[in-house]
Amino acid sequence: MNLKHVALVSSSEERADTFYAVLLGLTKSEPKTLPRELSKAIFNVDQKLVMINYRDDRVHFEIFIAPSDGENSTKIEHTCLEVDDLDVFLEKCHRLNIDVRRIPKGDKTLTFIRDFDGNLFEIKAG
Repeated sequence: MNLKHVALVSSSEERADTFYAVLLGLTKSEPKTLPRELSKAIFNVDQKLVMINYRDDRVHFEIFIAPSDGENSTKIEHTCLEVDDLDVFLEKCHRLNIDVRRIPKGDKTLTFIRDFDGNLFEIKAG
């Protein structure tokens, strides 16, 4: 298993740039917009979300720009894991009664699970 990225929330692009680009020295990508429908399906947040990647060869943060209201951050924050065999992993999830959500995105399907304490994980095949 590999850690692919960690997704967090920042209240502004300026604050995110200062922390992730200036302080940590990571390279910033062009902002992308997650459509409202996908945001609702993945995070149950009914709004478009701006997302910026900050990364280098070893670290990758996905930063969602959202006003800090105390609720959105716990819904958006997630950790992305890469597994060797997605089918085997999903079967194990089902055996352990872990909720699996499969969300269509174009020609792909996104996979998310929550642990027993509500922490969100995106799962990708290696």
